[in-house]
Amino acid sequence: MAMRFSARKLTTMAVLTAVALVIFVVEAQIPLPVPIPGVKLGLANAVTLFALFYGSGKEKSAAGLTTLDAFLMLVCRIVLGAALTGRLVAFVYSIAGGLLAFTAQAAMKRLVTKRQIWVCGAVGAVFHNIGQIAAAMLIMRTTAIITYLPVLTMAGIVTGVFTGLVAQFTLSRLSHTPHS
Repeated sequence: MAMRFSARKLTTMAVLTAVALVIFVVEAQIPLPVPIPGVKLGLANAVTLFALFYGSGKEKSAAGLTTLDAFLMLVCRIVLGAALTGRLVAFVYSIAGGLLAFTAQAAMKRLVTKRQIWVCGAVGAVFHNIGQIAAAMLIMRTTAIITYLPVLTMAGIVTGVFTGLVAQFTLSRLSHTPHS
């Protein structure tokens, strides 16, 4: 199975990855006014959700992004984000959470419409937290960290709905804009 990328698809993937990377790096520099360690908005995930749903359904995008393309963009963003922010230890948490969240969102994509992307955002955020907690339990060699999961789950639902709505709104606006 050879992967083929048109210039348009490759350009779209590069631009979306760059946008997600910039959002990730900027967000990493801004402390949230929430006294809960590990809680962040996760706006870069809005780009991942956008890529996951862009070109699916009845109206195919000119770039023709697939689930695999969105996955490759996510992995690229996580690797480059860890390198650019210098938070290489956080890479383990990001990749564990990101892969689990993406798997859940890709599965949800089959069940929801483009008007329900916010649900994928919430589900993805919860699974991201589960992945991070699992990674932390392995690294710290303790199961006590799991007691933190309910707090992260509640925060994840709120932030996930927000990022899902951002992706949903962007896709909706883009579908009403003439483009080739």
